[in-house]
Amino acid sequence: MEPLSAHGLPRLSWIDTLYSNFNYNTDGYDGDGAEDGKSQDSSETLPYIDESPTMSPQLCVSQGPDGEAISPTPLEGDVEKGLEMKKLVLSGFLASEEIYINQLEALLLPMRPLKAAATTSQPVLTMQQIETIFYKIQDIFEIHKEFYDALLPSIQHWDEKVTVGHLFQKLASQLGVYKAFVDNYKNALETVEKSSQANIQFQKICETVKVKGPKESKDCTTTSSMEALLYKPIDRVTRSTLVLHDLLKHTPKDHPDFPLLQDALRISHSFLSSINEEIDPRRTAVTTPKGEARQLVKDGFLVEVSENSRKLRHVFLFTDLLLCAKMKKTAVGRHQQYECKWYIPLADLTFQTLDESDSCHSIQVLPEHEIEEMKMKISVLKNEIQKEKKAPKGQSRVERLRKKMNEQESWLLLHSPTIPFRIQNKHGKSYLFLLSSDYERSEWRESMQKLQKKDLQACVLSSVELQVLTSSCFKLRTVHNIPVTSNKDDEETPGLYGFLHVIVHSATGFNESTNLYCTLEVDSFGYFVSKAKTRVFRDTTEPQWNEEFEIELEGSQYLRILCYEKCYDKSMLNKDDNEIVDKIMGKGQVQLDPQTVQSKNWHMDVIEMNGIKVEFSMKFTSRDLSLKRTPSKKQSGVFGVKINVVTKRERSKVPYIVRQCIEEVEKRGIDEVGIYRISGVATDIQALKQAFDTNTKDILMMLSDMDINAIAGTLKLYFRELPEPLLTDRLYPAFMEGIALSDPAAKENCMMHLLRSLPDPNLMTFLTLLDHLKRVAEKEPINKMSLHNLGTVFGPTLLRPSEAESAKGQHITCASDIWSHDVMAQVQVLLYYLQHPPISFAELKRNTLYFSTDV
Repeated sequence: MEPLSAHGLPRLSWIDTLYSNFNYNTDGYDGDGAEDGKSQDSSETLPYIDESPTMSPQLCVSQGPDGEAISPTPLEGDVEKGLEMKKLVLSGFLASEEIYINQLEALLLPMRPLKAAATTSQPVLTMQQIETIFYKIQDIFEIHKEFYDALLPSIQHWDEKVTVGHLFQKLASQLGVYKAFVDNYKNALETVEKSSQANIQFQKICETVKVKGPKESKDCTTTSSMEALLYKPIDRVTRSTLVLHDLLKHTPKDHPDFPLLQDALRISHSFLSSINEEIDPRRTAVTTPKGEARQLVKDGFLVEVSENSRKLRHVFLFTDLLLCAKMKKTAVGRHQQYECKWYIPLADLTFQTLDESDSCHSIQVLPEHEIEEMKMKISVLKNEIQKEKKAPKGQSRVERLRKKMNEQESWLLLHSPTIPFRIQNKHGKSYLFLLSSDYERSEWRESMQKLQKKDLQACVLSSVELQVLTSSCFKLRTVHNIPVTSNKDDEETPGLYGFLHVIVHSATGFNESTNLYCTLEVDSFGYFVSKAKTRVFRDTTEPQWNEEFEIELEGSQYLRILCYEKCYDKSMLNKDDNEIVDKIMGKGQVQLDPQTVQSKNWHMDVIEMNGIKVEFSMKFTSRDLSLKRTPSKKQSGVFGVKINVVTKRERSKVPYIVRQCIEEVEKRGIDEVGIYRISGVATDIQALKQAFDTNTKDILMMLSDMDINAIAGTLKLYFRELPEPLLTDRLYPAFMEGIALSDPAAKENCMMHLLRSLPDPNLMTFLTLLDHLKRVAEKEPINKMSLHNLGTVFGPTLLRPSEAESAKGQHITCASDIWSHDVMAQVQVLLYYLQHPPISFAELKRNTLYFSTDV
């Protein structure tokens, strides 16, 4: 089957030839555009030999005074020779028409028994599926059978008086049937694919459709796939139009056929142009020297590890090869161009196994705090740009800020991916890409594997061919810019900032029992990040997770859900931490529509993926609302209750909930990768919250049994729901001023004085938490949580401007202020104390050397 355009429909190769920038000459064409007298499905054809460049664009684009397509006419002295050539053209076309009719007939052959079975108790397909797959095939067959039967005697009794123009004119007038077929083509293919997956019997029918050979052929039948045969009508209009060009070229102007053939060409030309405009206004194919259409299937920006450094590449997947390119540096005013770094024919492309890749390039991963720092810098720049736009003379500075932000976002895209995607040319070199998302890696792998299922031949491009193909990439590409904010229009939606609550309910559609789990990804700063993972539901075809997650959004526009089969075979475990060896069963994506998700109610949805359906619910809370402190109405619990009230009731210096959560994390979670960063299951966190609020006797038993990320999440939730932040509303402005001081001694005095100014329960709790977080960071090589990571997680929760302060300073005035200067400073305050030598409560209270100010 020919590849599809961006809208799911095939490009029609003639129009690509018509608009091609390159003049490739070919010594004629055969029955179905294949080589050596054989069509793509190996059926014999009778090649037509012509000394003229049949597919040359110059022949295709000649126009008359009224703009209609015409072909050049032969010289008067060549009339006799022209008529002989005309007969040869018609003979070749008649032979290919016979093959085409046989292909249509083969396609119709399974339709009748399938329809008969549809009315029985054991149907293979429903009647609706049959109608969709075989839509208009019968009509097309009858049109061409009638045309063939009328053309055959004309060729058999050929002389200068024979006319065929009326036959081609009638054929062109019936192109409306083809229009209906093309409109349904995508649905037909999807129905074939889904039905094949659901029914083995139909799958066998699709894979082995027998096609009769021409009458003169020794080999009576060939085998083709239903998918390949469904493409034949698409290709046939192109073939008929090319033949009309050749017939006109060898028909004298005063011959009765000339005006009729011209009219048929005009109709065909108009039809093809309109179809291609509907399919895709851009050209998505480049014609090879043999006249075949090499089509672009997928392209995008990927990070390649080359010579131990990361390089941003534009990767193009064509129907027969993978090409890796980079943008050339060009002089001002010159057109941008790509430079080919390497290419691999898909026939030679393999995916490396883990053992083979052991000797591969080492992956240098930056510490996460550097990535987070860059995110903050980008967010500060975003806010500055917004302010400058409102300023009277801020436009010149906006451009400078945009350029700086583009550089920083490009750096982030280059250094954030960590998931390896390794491919190699089986005859040579291997290559390593790094991706941010397993979803994206799966998409690339699946696209390549789908193309490899076809009967591909290895190709070697000459330097000229490679140059032409690389040059065409600039026009063919579907992804024009790297996905950074600075490349987006101001009118584009900025995405959502805040917290997305997602409940993953259940999944159906699995053929056999297995161990299943889901992961959730959201986009952030131009790339996707995995944010949550359900438990593994074992040995089932209908997993019921019913797990809730809270996912922080940073300008996110999409939610992705991936469903995996868990691999418990230890021999298949990967040494590389970033490689996921579990099998992806399905994946899907939904757009986060602010109107839908920003309601107070849960919005239920279903993602369909490869026959699997995952049911989930979601609702969104903006950052303003999520961090709004709402005191608890009941004073008996601990959540939402002032810290001094809790410690007084418990007769403790530090709340019991803080002590117990810290103890449990240090007992069995300090080595957990991403502790405090990875979300716990929301339902587990709510269960712990209720247990602490009601002071249940079973709390210690619950803690020992509960997932450690849920316990870490409970501790974060406790601090978030305090009526005021742990470091208090009153001291917040002073903390912001203190951290901004340049002189180290002055900063030390101020920051320590501010700690001494805290109420005793707040100070004791803060110092307890501080010591705990330092102990967690000591295990950074194992848990990947640095002091900076922990500061990023806890800073905005422990410090927060009061509502009055926020209104006064107009903090968090828009969604994109989530990583504003304030948030950056909040992280820096906590980081200052985390990096400070141990601070003792008694020593702090005793020390009177620090100057005192009114705060």
